[in-house]
Amino acid sequence: MARILITGSSDGLGLMAGQLLARDGHGVTLHARDEHRAEAARRALPEAQGVVVGDVVTLAGMRAVAEQANGMGRFDAVIHNVGIGYREPRRTVTEDGLSHLFAVNVLAPYLLTALIERPGRLVYLSSGMHPGGRPDMDDLQWERRRWNGAQAYAESKFLDVLLAFGIARRWPDVLSNALEPGWVPTRMGGPGAPDDLAAAPVTQAWLATSDDPLARSTGRYFYHEALRDPHPDTRDEATQEALLDACARLSGVTLAR
Repeated sequence: MARILITGSSDGLGLMAGQLLARDGHGVTLHARDEHRAEAARRALPEAQGVVVGDVVTLAGMRAVAEQANGMGRFDAVIHNVGIGYREPRRTVTEDGLSHLFAVNVLAPYLLTALIERPGRLVYLSSGMHPGGRPDMDDLQWERRRWNGAQAYAESKFLDVLLAFGIARRWPDVLSNALEPGWVPTRMGGPGAPDDLAAAPVTQAWLATSDDPLARSTGRYFYHEALRDPHPDTRDEATQEALLDACARLSGVTLAR
């Protein structure tokens, strides 16, 4: 039995992945941003071993989640599912002075990775939109550009692939991969999304636990348990390092080598 932490799992794909893993006998810990959602998560998956609570829109919330997770002992895998969508009509700023979308979609996975005791496997959710999101590495916060929510979201998902690949390179003892679940009719995806909802949580659960040789690879990008080519710039080591350095400056925490 593996022990798996899934961020952003009080509903949607995170909860669905937890249900798949619990059905297969694994120990699942969920994450919710507040106690109300935590209680809903407990009702939805009573088999869960626990629920960590913290709003990862803030650095303090990210740290709280990591502290609670570490208090539960080492996890075999962490699925970084937490994220917000592309429908933000304007750039909003958190209490830490960060872009709301960047803080949740990129900095939270980075800081949780840096602070949670190193697991054997790391899984990062990206998107099929990421190839259109080659970011301006000098303006990750969209401070100078005119806000475009869809573009900012695509950039954040590009950055999540960069993060997965950068960590795979820095931590060769950890299996670190990224995936796209498909455009599915969740609350984020919207009711008109065309992809298969039932298939959407399968790959992250597979990457977290399977002994399939492909699932035990690292620094790869997947769609429905198959390899898919990510944007080639996500393989650029200098760009990976630029992201890791930026996240270290913004969070005050450097990822261990």
